[in-house]
Amino acid sequence: MLDLNASVLLIYTGGTIGMIEDPETGTLKPYDFSHLKEQVPELNRLKFNIDSIQFQEPIDSADMNPEQWKKIVWIIEERYDQYDGFVILHGTDTMAYSASALSFMLENLNKPVILTGSQLPIGKIRTDGKENLVTALEIAVDKDPDGKAFVQEVCIFFQNLLMRGNRTSKISASYFNAFNSFNFPVLAEAGVKIHYRNDLMHRPLRNNSPKFHSSLDSNVAIVKIFPGISADILKAMIAIPHLKGIVLETYGAGNAPNQKWFLDIIEEAVNKGIVIVNVTQCASGSVDMRRYQSGKAMKDLGVISGYDITTEAAVTKLMFLFGLGLDRKEVKTYMKVSLVGEATIE
Repeated sequence: MLDLNASVLLIYTGGTIGMIEDPETGTLKPYDFSHLKEQVPELNRLKFNIDSIQFQEPIDSADMNPEQWKKIVWIIEERYDQYDGFVILHGTDTMAYSASALSFMLENLNKPVILTGSQLPIGKIRTDGKENLVTALEIAVDKDPDGKAFVQEVCIFFQNLLMRGNRTSKISASYFNAFNSFNFPVLAEAGVKIHYRNDLMHRPLRNNSPKFHSSLDSNVAIVKIFPGISADILKAMIAIPHLKGIVLETYGAGNAPNQKWFLDIIEEAVNKGIVIVNVTQCASGSVDMRRYQSGKAMKDLGVISGYDITTEAAVTKLMFLFGLGLDRKEVKTYMKVSLVGEATIE
């Protein structure tokens, strides 16, 4: 049920959706979002209030970083009580990272925060941006019969699908269905009507107010195992000054080389206090460190299973936990817990 008295804040960070073609040069450039309704006249038919704010200098999503995530959090925190929901326009390349980070940084939400964007600029005739934007705005103010928001978490809406932000990965650079949530069902699907899966929605803790976190520690790294990876590469990685965490992308269900040199380096890293999280390189499925000998060996050394968490969620969760000032033992404990539905813990 759309609340016609509702207000939504549209936050433009940058990305393809906010580009317009220069008629003289043919190049794409950001346009002033104060003129948004000129580009998307369909917004005039939405009867609720839409305000917009944009980064002073819109950024390419390839330049997205923790400082920009903090800026988004500050914008939402300052205006949280003024709006029923928030829609973030974002470039697609790093959208899954941003959605994952924000899911941890915006704790105990009772309002929707929806990220969306497009594969084609909003000024193009065939753009996917208009439909993504209009539907995301509707979801941001949609309420159940009790007057509560259907969505009370950070999500990505793209090509008719509403997905939990920290469960989502980009899967295509060429097609409109650019994102997928392989290990968790979609939260809603937009057709003639928007069909919500209320049984899957994350809900805030009762009697707990929202908390806004803006401290992240980016002293983490992603290491992808591949045939032929050398000891020198791994040694160089664990020798990085101040490194606190590694997301280790392994084969299949958490399998990695079972050779002594490899396990010796893993043991060295763990003994240095580096938290290592084992995630699968596969698009879907879960890590099971009991299945193969190498997985069990890493588990015995202190490597943590990431279960079915995405790489994007694992690395941003490490940034978040270390940013809270937690010690290594505490971080390992919380990496084994699903904080906001980011993993299926077995």
